[in-house]
Amino acid sequence: MKVGIGFDVHPLKEGRRLILGGCEIPHPKGLLGHSDGDCLIHALVDAILGALGKGDIGSFFPDTDPQYKDISSLYFLRETKRILAEEGFRIVNIDTVVISEEVMIEPYREAMRRKIAEVLACAPEMVSIKGKRGEGVIDKEAIISWAVVLLERI
Repeated sequence: MKVGIGFDVHPLKEGRRLILGGCEIPHPKGLLGHSDGDCLIHALVDAILGALGKGDIGSFFPDTDPQYKDISSLYFLRETKRILAEEGFRIVNIDTVVISEEVMIEPYREAMRRKIAEVLACAPEMVSIKGKRGEGVIDKEAIISWAVVLLERI
């Protein structure tokens, strides 16, 4: 078995769509990034790659590569799933935290769980997404995500 942890943060910016956990959330601001800025998926990709000892998301999908400009972060997750299978591992469970002062996660939690589970070919019950507020301590102009993943050899 292997464990990995991932972290990502992206600032909120007007004029961008807000994509989180592979789902679009109606909001006047979206996450700034080279891709769609989905910090939840980015943290999850980092956790999986870290558990495999493969580095981080930038090692495979650099933000200097024009082919990833505005791409859906679900592409990164699909490619990471392929790497996971090639290495002979599968997901046991995923636990994530999304910290946001402005965006409430609860109404979108189940859709995000299902989307992530679908891409990773695992049961939605294996994916946990918790929404937390910054309580005025965390910048409300950004969204922060943490992910922990447990893998086992197939």
